[in-house]
Amino acid sequence: MSTSPRFVVTGASGQLGRLVVAALARRVGASSVAAVVRDPARSASLFPEGVVVRKGDYEQPETLTPAFAGAERLLLISSNALGARVPQHRNAIDAASQAGIKRIAYTSVLHADISKLGLATEHCQTEKLVEASGLDHSLLRNGWYTENYAASIAPALQHGALIGSAGEGRISSAARLDYAEAAAAALIADEGQRVVHELAGDASYTLTEFAAELSRQSGRQIPYVNLPEAEYRAALLGAGLPEGLADLISDSDAAAANGALFDESRTLSRLIGRPTTPFGATIAETLKA
Repeated sequence: MSTSPRFVVTGASGQLGRLVVAALARRVGASSVAAVVRDPARSASLFPEGVVVRKGDYEQPETLTPAFAGAERLLLISSNALGARVPQHRNAIDAASQAGIKRIAYTSVLHADISKLGLATEHCQTEKLVEASGLDHSLLRNGWYTENYAASIAPALQHGALIGSAGEGRISSAARLDYAEAAAAALIADEGQRVVHELAGDASYTLTEFAAELSRQSGRQIPYVNLPEAEYRAALLGAGLPEGLADLISDSDAAAANGALFDESRTLSRLIGRPTTPFGATIAETLKA
């Protein structure tokens, strides 16, 4: 009988990856999970005891097939190398085929096939690569993490305003943990050639409402100030963000103004078997930290 882990997770040392590995370990046992990271020696302490830690780097295809060896199901967590994701993902998909993986789950973006988000392009290209592989697959089209907006809480408190470019667009975000638990559930249970999950929070909010909740919890008046996309991008650059990240954030906000981050299907809560985490809870946790 094989002792190889059944499930393998790439990008496992990242914020989402660590949560997915932990969720899988709780459900199927740590020894059934392999965490693929660039530097196993530095990353082993991030995972529950018993998880198998393997070296694998999207930029080093020769490391990927051995990293996937013996497993049946692969969670391909999208790379954070904007502009270089597609060839990296191709390396992982090719390696999965060579290693005998039976099913791939890929972390894409909400409504990727019709989304106006600039970052959807690379996700769509990767989805096509997954489909062309001929392997059974699940497309985990993740909506926004509430933590993406919670990252703006500290500067909002410092400057007395929350800025953005999302207008009155409604945002159906959920906590990163919600998406991690969904990925674990889908990786374990999904069957069939192609499954698509459009994943988003149960409730939606505008950034005006986000700022109002932040004001309530912090005891300070923090208004939301809506800026044109170009001005918001300039403000992000002025705050020291790299150009690529400033482009992504400002583009995403502008797309959110037109509904790109809204979804009311409640697919995420059905998949994880509980309500998604309210945005107010993430604000509270951020303020506490």
